[in-house]
Amino acid sequence: MAYSSVFLSQLVKDFELEEIYSPGELDQIRINVADVTRPGLQLAGYYDHFGSDRIQVIGNMEHAFLEKLSPEARRKRIAALFERQIPCLVITRNHEVHKEIISCAKRYKIPVFRTAIATSEFMSSLVKHLNVELAPRISMHGVLVEVNGEGILILGESGVGKSETALEIVKRGHRLIADDQVEIRRVSETTLLGRAPDIIRHLIEIRGIGILDVKELYGVSSVKLQESIDFVINLELWDEKKTYDRLGIVDETTEILGLKVPSLTIPVGPGRNLAIIVEAAAINFRVKKMGYNAAKNLVSRVFPGQ
Repeated sequence: MAYSSVFLSQLVKDFELEEIYSPGELDQIRINVADVTRPGLQLAGYYDHFGSDRIQVIGNMEHAFLEKLSPEARRKRIAALFERQIPCLVITRNHEVHKEIISCAKRYKIPVFRTAIATSEFMSSLVKHLNVELAPRISMHGVLVEVNGEGILILGESGVGKSETALEIVKRGHRLIADDQVEIRRVSETTLLGRAPDIIRHLIEIRGIGILDVKELYGVSSVKLQESIDFVINLELWDEKKTYDRLGIVDETTEILGLKVPSLTIPVGPGRNLAIIVEAAAINFRVKKMGYNAAKNLVSRVFPGQ
């Protein structure tokens, strides 16, 4: 499992921030936390428990507070904030940037940006973006597809038929997210998000054919940038000595980044149409989430009262 950081230059590009002042190369500044702060208390002089590693955002209230201060008092309040070496300051709603902010930014070499977006909207979007980019992550050998709105992660040994299954699923009207390598991030206490590495995005490898570009072959509706991982299907070669679950009463899980994801183990053998099986498993999983379990319903018919 790995943790990441985001270059400030990338955030400036992603959110189209107007650069008011920059001390130099923004790709040398890393953002390591997803929290964002409106420094109202800090501008009033309270710095206990202050997170100096957070992006600071000035909105309507902070701007109005600074407006009421004298130029000298405003300079002292801004200097006290900047001397703690915050990553950057963002001013929302296209508010005027006080000259004291610019002079202190130059003195302490703190980047200052501006955006026209409302404060609450900007902060929520930024926090959501950072939660994804900074989430704990791993890379797994497998295939991620979206089937009827469910993110299905297909795992199994090399050569078991994962890519061929994914291609048939795409032909049946569903979407490919990643083939071969799936980058998985834990973006919350309940959610895993999967995507393909940039270099192999939309590509799929079929032995005997080679590399196929799914987007070019089947259109933009056949692919998706990322998807939550709702269900895991483990493919394995059929083992005659192994007893497989025939009813589906036992609930399996696969642990990924500390989260237990509902899963199934499907044996692969001659004549089995894996794409149809995966599609049926996805639909059945959705039905179970809605409260209906066909296997348990059958048991209740055979053994009423139990």
